[in-house]
Parts: sequence; C-alpha cells; structure tokens
Amino acid sequence: MRLGITGLRGLTAQVEKGVRALLADEVRQFAPAELCGVSCLADGPDAWFAEMVIEHGGRCEAVVPAEEYRAGLPAWHHATYDALLAKAARVHSTGLRRSDAQAHMAGSEILVGLVDRLIAVWDGLPARGYGGTADVVAYAERTGVPVTVVWPEGATRD
Repeated sequence: MRLGITGLRGLTAQVEKGVRALLADEVRQFAPAELCGVSCLADGPDAWFAEMVIEHGGRCEAVVPAEEYRAGLPAWHHATYDALLAKAARVHSTGLRRSDAQAHMAGSEILVGLVDRLIAVWDGLPARGYGGTADVVAYAERTGVPVTVVWPEGATRD
C-alpha cells in the first residue's frame, strides 16, 4: 500500500498529540513489508508520518517540491528533514527551483499521483493559501485517489 500524507502545519502541542495518535493508527493498519509512505517531509504531519512509517518498518519515498524547498522550512526542522531525506528509498522532484505555492502544489500533485490513498491531517476548512491541504485534498478527489481525513475530535487550528 502506497500512502501519501498532506497536512496542516503549525499545530498546537495538544493537537499534535492527537494527530500523532491518529497517524499511528493509520500506519499500523499495514504490514511493514507492504507499506510505502510518500511525503514532502515538511515540519509537522509530513515528517511525523514519515518517521512513523520508517519506525514501523515500511519504506518512505520523498517528494521535493523545489530545489530551494529545504531553505524555506524552519531552521529547527532542517536536521529532521535531512535525516528523513537520507532514509528515503526514492526521491521524486518537480524540477522547479523556487520554493513557492506553485512548487508546493506541483509537489503535492506528484505525491498524489504516486499513492493508492492520501491521508489528510485537515480540519475541513479552506486552504489559507494556494497549495494548502484543502487544495491537495480537492486535487486527490478530482483524480480519483481516496482520501482519509484525520483530525482530533474537537481540535481547532489556531
């Protein structure tokens, strides 16, 4: 099973705890030998999911939206990003240089095209900018990729 991840970033510690539990439940549904997680490895749900897939014994593939993507991530996340990228069984790239909303959406479109199912850490609200979680979910639905939304009951985004 090839599972992809998209999700909201900047979650509170309380919401993070609930999201991590829900993601772990999703990952544990699959035998390690049959599981491949696909992620852009951003801080938050992308990285948590990739770490869980690897810890579970599955493979992880990375999608790099742009050459400058890493530089646009928070500095505190660089070590985690680098470690996960180094563990990726395969790295996919958009070929774009600038890390902007268009590159992020292009990366998400590649990710959706690689997976059997997309997990979305999403509160169901509209995207706050082009290429946000809501846009990725809509793209997956338009292209026929099943989406599983995970969001802790009662949780809110800032």
